[in-house]
Amino acid sequence: MPFEKIDAAKLSQEVTRQIEWLILQGVLRPGQRLPGERDLAARMGVSRPSLREALAAMQADGLLVSRPNAGIFVAEVLGSAFSPALVRLIARHPRAAGDFLRFRKDLEGLAAERAATEAGQADLDLLDRIVTDMRHAHAVANPEAEAALDADFHMAIVEASHNIIALHMMRAMQDLLRQGMLFNRPRIFARGDLRDRILDQHEAINAALQARDGPLARRTLESHLDCVAEALEAQRKADEQDAIARLRLRNRPSDED
Repeated sequence: MPFEKIDAAKLSQEVTRQIEWLILQGVLRPGQRLPGERDLAARMGVSRPSLREALAAMQADGLLVSRPNAGIFVAEVLGSAFSPALVRLIARHPRAAGDFLRFRKDLEGLAAERAATEAGQADLDLLDRIVTDMRHAHAVANPEAEAALDADFHMAIVEASHNIIALHMMRAMQDLLRQGMLFNRPRIFARGDLRDRILDQHEAINAALQARDGPLARRTLESHLDCVAEALEAQRKADEQDAIARLRLRNRPSDED
């Protein structure tokens, strides 16, 4: 776990500062459990009373939550980016998925271009690892795993840009996707032809980032999201036509009528 010893005089404030920084940088993720009190105090080099004071302050501030018999967790603070009412409204209107992808295209395009110059070697290694896992999931035709890795890959690009606001906005949007609020991600990967194209596109994006070619990374990522948008629109139209065909079938007079 990414904790360091603290030397400052006001220990509880320094504990708060370090944990807040780890949450802000996306190192500690929403829902992640902190180490136990004794372990965490030892890792940070502070007394347990100082640690308790800091953790209590962060719980009061809504950044941490205590769960009985389970421990202390990073709060799901990203939910505040989209209110429950807005989430329900978005989910009821198909056009929102298109607007969502257009916004992602703007955000991720900039992030990819920035990541090409800002990413450290660890960022690039992570992207390489995710693409390798994508190849394995693709080889065994596992749409659920491919969908999860797709989310991880796009999130890793934004993380590699090292822009805190973009990171948390993307996390909030990815949460909507993982819940299937906008569209069914695994369904996209159930189509063999599309699966092949998406894997090729992810590999091309990764290659541009590994080469630190920002303009190419941006163009390749934007082209990829255009492809996804087109596939979703085709899927929406096919579903709509299928629903109409079923209604016509139900309404067709039978021989008994």
